[in-house]
Amino acid sequence: MSHLSPISLIDLTKDVENMHQVNDENLIVGISNEYLDHGDQDVVCQTCRAKLWRNESIRGKEKGNMDYSLCCAYDKFQLPDLKNAPPTYERMFRNMDSKSKHFMKNIRRYNSMFSFTSMGGKIDSSINRGNAPYILRLGGQNYHSIGSLLPAKGSEPKFSQLYIMTLTTKLKIDKDDQSTSIDSDIIEDIKVMLDSNNVFVRSHRMVRDTFQKNPEVDMKLQLIGRREQDGKTYNLPTAYEVVALIIGDISDSIEKRDIVVQTKNGSLQRINELHPSYLPLQYPLLFPYGDDGYSVDILHRGVSFTTDNKRAKCTMREYFAYRIQDRDHSFSLILNSRRLFQQFLVDAYTMMETERLYYIRRQQHVLRCDSYENLRNQKAQGTPDISNVGQHVILPSSFTGGARYMLQNYLDVMSLCKWFGYPDFFITFTCNPKWPEIKRFLKDTSLQPEDRPDILCRLKGESNFRQSLPHSHICLFMHSDNKLSTVELIDSIISAEIPDRIEDPELYSLVNEFMIYGPCGAENMNCPCMMDKKCSKNFPKQFYNHSSVGQNGFPLYRRRNDGHFVEKSSVRLDNRNVVPYNKYLLKRYQKHINIEWCNQGSSIKYLFKYINKGPDRATVVVVPTNNECENNDVVDEIA
Repeated sequence: MSHLSPISLIDLTKDVENMHQVNDENLIVGISNEYLDHGDQDVVCQTCRAKLWRNESIRGKEKGNMDYSLCCAYDKFQLPDLKNAPPTYERMFRNMDSKSKHFMKNIRRYNSMFSFTSMGGKIDSSINRGNAPYILRLGGQNYHSIGSLLPAKGSEPKFSQLYIMTLTTKLKIDKDDQSTSIDSDIIEDIKVMLDSNNVFVRSHRMVRDTFQKNPEVDMKLQLIGRREQDGKTYNLPTAYEVVALIIGDISDSIEKRDIVVQTKNGSLQRINELHPSYLPLQYPLLFPYGDDGYSVDILHRGVSFTTDNKRAKCTMREYFAYRIQDRDHSFSLILNSRRLFQQFLVDAYTMMETERLYYIRRQQHVLRCDSYENLRNQKAQGTPDISNVGQHVILPSSFTGGARYMLQNYLDVMSLCKWFGYPDFFITFTCNPKWPEIKRFLKDTSLQPEDRPDILCRLKGESNFRQSLPHSHICLFMHSDNKLSTVELIDSIISAEIPDRIEDPELYSLVNEFMIYGPCGAENMNCPCMMDKKCSKNFPKQFYNHSSVGQNGFPLYRRRNDGHFVEKSSVRLDNRNVVPYNKYLLKRYQKHINIEWCNQGSSIKYLFKYINKGPDRATVVVVPTNNECENNDVVDEIA
C-alpha cells in the first residue's frame, strides 16, 4: 500500500471501520460481533446509474472514479434502457396477491407457452428434491430452435406455430385441472398485453391475416438480423425492421444472419444466438415490446466501423453484465422474474460459451494445428489424400474448463508446490443466504435469496478468504515460518468439536447453525447423502482423543466424547457430526466454512483435481457417414 497517500490510507481505514458498524436489528440470529459487514448498494455509477457495493467501486481504477468496470466497463459502452413494461403487467412482478404469487411461481411455464423458440438443453429437475431452494440446472449442449409458421399435417404445433393459434382462438384451460398449474385468466391477460405491444406478435398477426385470406399461399417469415439504427442508443425496433414476409421462393438478398421461418416444416430450425431478436423471441415475458437483445454490431463509445481496433465492439459478456445491474431509475423485469431469471442467466452463460467456441473455431489457422513436416512424412509414406491427415481442431488452454486449461492449471499448481512446498489448508466456503447484506438488499422486495444468484455471487470481501460465491474451494499456502510442523498443532487451527455453550455461546450458535452434518443414517434414511444405506460423506465419524493422520494421508481430527451435543430434527448430534472449522473464520464470515489440513503428499493431487474439476464429457460419439474414404482420424476438441 506504499503507493497510497496518508489521506487515502485514512479513508480506507474509515471504510473498513464503517463495515463493522451494523445495527443489531440486521444481525443474523447468533451472529458474532466480529462479523465483517460489507454495507449496502450505496454507490451509483454516474454513467449508467448502476448500483454497486463500495468494495466493487474501488477496485480497478483510482478511488474517486465515478464510472466502474462491473457495469459499463468504465464508460466504454452504454446500452439503451429497456422500455418500461405496461403498468398492469409490471404489477404482476411487484404485487404479493394470490394471482401474482401464482404467476411468479409458474413464470417459466407461462414464458414457455408464449415463447417463439425453444432451448435445446435438457433441464435436470432431479436436483429440486426436498426443501432446498429452487435451482435450474441445464445438461448437455444448449441450442435454440424455432418451428415453422404452421404445423405439418397431423402434428402438434411448435413454438411460433402456437402463436398463430393463440392469436386466432382463445386457449381453453380447465381451471379444475391442478396438474396444469396455469390460470386461464393470466394467459388471457398476457395474450392481450403481447398482442397490443409486442412487435413480433404483430408480425405473426400479419401472417395470420394473410393465411386467413389465402390459406394455400406459400409464405415465409424473414427475421432480419441487421438493424438500421445504432444498437448503443436505439433498442426498440419496428415491425418492418425486424421481419419481412416472403411470398414464394427466397430471394438472393437474404443475409446469412437472417432467420427464415418456413410455412410448414416437420422439424425445428436452429437459430443463431447472435441474432438481435433471439432474446425477445425466447423471453417474451421479459421483453414485452420485443426490445433488441445482443447484437454483434454494438460499438464501444467513440468507435466507428472504420476504426482499426481489435476491441471495437461490445462483447456478449459485456452486454449481459450491463443488463443484469440494478439501476436507481428503473424497474427491471429481468431481475425480478425469479425462476425465469435463473433460466435467463443459464441461457446467457451457454450463449457466451457458444460465442467463444465459435471464435476459437474460426481461429484454428492461427493455432497452427498441424506442421508441414508431418504432412510431408504422410506423403512420403504413400498416403494418396493428405487433405485430412492430422487435421485437428484445437481447444486451447485459454478456454476455461477445457482439458488443456485443467492440465495447465494442475501443472502450474504443482510447480507452486515444488517452490513453496505443499499447501497447508483446503478451505470450502458456502454462501449464507441470511447474511445481513442480503437481508437488507431484499428487505423491500418479495424476492428470496435464490431469486438473485447474481447478488450472492457478487458479495466479496477484501480478505483473501471470501472469494466467488455461493461456492468456492481454496488452497492456502502458509509461510515457512507458520507451517504446522507436527500433527499436534492442528488443534490450534482446526476444530471438529462442539464448543461449550456457557463459555462461548456465540461460537456454539454458529457451529449449531452452520457446521453440523445431518442427521442422516438410521435417523434419516431419506437424506440426499445416503447411498446404499450409508452416508456418502462417512458421517458420523468416530471419536478420537487426539488428532492424527490416517493411512490414506487424510487427517483424523480430535473428536472427544465430552457430552456436548446439539439437537437437529429431534435428534441429538455430538462431535461425530461436526464438520471441521476454524473459529476465527466462522465468526468473521458466518457461514459454512469447512477447513481441512492437507500437508501430506498423498492428498495433494486429489485436492487440486477437486479444485480444477472440469465439465462432463462425452466418451463415445457415433457419426453416420456414407463416405468410405472419409478420414476418421480427425479430432475435434471443440465438439
